[in-house]
Amino acid sequence: MNLVKEFLLEDKCSYLDGKQQTTHYKVIDNATLKTNQELIERGYRRFGKMYFRPICTECNECQSIKIDVDNYSFSSSAKRVIKKASQIQTYIQKPSLSQEHLDLFERYHLFMSEKKGWDYKQTDAQHYYSSFVDGYGEFGYEILYFDKDKLIGVDLVDILDDGISSIYFYYDPDYSKLSLGKFSLYNQIEFAKTAHKKWIYLGYYVQDCPSLSYKSSYKPYLTLQGRPMEDERYNWK
Repeated sequence: MNLVKEFLLEDKCSYLDGKQQTTHYKVIDNATLKTNQELIERGYRRFGKMYFRPICTECNECQSIKIDVDNYSFSSSAKRVIKKASQIQTYIQKPSLSQEHLDLFERYHLFMSEKKGWDYKQTDAQHYYSSFVDGYGEFGYEILYFDKDKLIGVDLVDILDDGISSIYFYYDPDYSKLSLGKFSLYNQIEFAKTAHKKWIYLGYYVQDCPSLSYKSSYKPYLTLQGRPMEDERYNWK
């Protein structure tokens, strides 16, 4: 592991209105699978070479959450979503960047800005590369979703020794009726079951944040207790 930079940043909370957020960042060149696994197990998220986790002293609303794959059963509604999207084709490969990626990313965020009031800021190739392509090492992948020859979804994941870390998913708003967000997660769970992976690391669950509160519906799940350092044992329950 080559740790380039480590720092704290205080800013307005990304998840809850009216709150401040303190985030611990690590910028790591050439992170190994072992390093990635150890950080994800301790509540970090990865975007590019950047690993981060909130360490707010007066708030514990951000709960790291992971799905128990071995004991997860697909509900009737989940099976309907999977059936509805049965014509969609998927391909897995190392993360990449194309104009198709950028156009789809732009359309999705404009849609979410109108639908859910997300802050909108136009991205460019450099920003996309640093967030979703750079730093993928031996663990980062993208799952591409196609309707015939049309790219309609991109799912960024890390494949770990014991599970899948779900990083980010975006899709074509014209296909909203297919519930592609749910479908992509069901796809991850099916892959994990087939590959004998025990967990889907879903990032942060925040009860009062609509964009994150949905994660508690994927049962059974475990949450990380506290904020263990790299040399400390971690406990999920």
